[in-house]
Amino acid sequence: MKYKQRKKALILLADGTIFHGKSIGKEGSAFGEVCFNTGTTGYQEIFTDPSYYGQLMVTTNAHIGNYGTKAEEVESDDVKIAGLICKNFSFNYSRPAADASLEEFFEKHNTLAIADVDTRALVSYIRDNGAMNAVITTEVDNIEALKKQLAEFPSMKGLELASKVSTKEPYFVGDENATYKIAALDIGIKKNILRNLAKRDAYIKVFPYNAKFEDLEAFNPDGYFLSNGPGDPEPLSDAINLAKEIIANNKPLFGICLGHQVIALANGISTYKMHNGHRGINHPVKNLVTGKGEITSQNHGFAINREETEANANVEITHVHLNDHTVAGIKLKDKNCFSVQYHPEASPGPNDSLYLFDQFIENIKNN
Repeated sequence: MKYKQRKKALILLADGTIFHGKSIGKEGSAFGEVCFNTGTTGYQEIFTDPSYYGQLMVTTNAHIGNYGTKAEEVESDDVKIAGLICKNFSFNYSRPAADASLEEFFEKHNTLAIADVDTRALVSYIRDNGAMNAVITTEVDNIEALKKQLAEFPSMKGLELASKVSTKEPYFVGDENATYKIAALDIGIKKNILRNLAKRDAYIKVFPYNAKFEDLEAFNPDGYFLSNGPGDPEPLSDAINLAKEIIANNKPLFGICLGHQVIALANGISTYKMHNGHRGINHPVKNLVTGKGEITSQNHGFAINREETEANANVEITHVHLNDHTVAGIKLKDKNCFSVQYHPEASPGPNDSLYLFDQFIENIKNN
């Protein structure tokens, strides 16, 4: 019965291309940069990941919603994607452990989603033409007005979004009697990163995106962490300056994803917007230090410049992405600092990268 009641919907890309579908329930329009994720599981984690803030998510898996949602399986307090585009949307779910359907989850968070889209054709088009702004809408008779709004929507290049998702006030995670104290900068932090640090006998104080070195230092931490997050890293001047001060004082520092890019920028290495980015749970990475391969979870639309990294005498490339040879990890040769472009806390099956949290704790121990 629901299927018959669903309204026509469409995706309008910035270049004027249109793909058709059906609304899931909520009506209206949602604007953002369209991108795709190839993961077969973990949709709830994807939708609540702050790194996806402002993006229209195309899921390449044929079925979305089939195992429902569970309150514990979120990476932030609400949905961060601008909207969902999928092939088959499951209104019913079969997992006994779930506590709500994906439809109910989206209704709670007022999220626009459209289904019955030829996602293979859409992903193929994005892959060839690059990530671009788009709008998903049920206003199928209002194309010209939507084109005008879309033309005025800001590009992800140069867009600062960390302030949109960061905590407003500092907060604590873990046991206050833990062995180690870590100061974490929230530029879009995922809850599972904090869980992984707390599991390793750490007490974490999480700071807002614009916190100063003095603020973090007042906590008297044993180590510092720069989180993942959305948008272009280059406008994050506060975070870049913070990284410079932590490095100058040779404090143990670990960065993930956007934090990795911030550390690169703090060392004079530029970043660039990728044609499509890496978004999925099976990206192959090689650890150049150990020679081992890792199956990793990734979510980023920007990367650091490899030529500049190789030319920097103080920086060593520790990991590379095996599909396109982009830089996936670095460490500073003369400072207690390292970072990775991927997500070791996201373990969709493979736990290949969890050692990076242990490595951070070892760096703190040996400092």
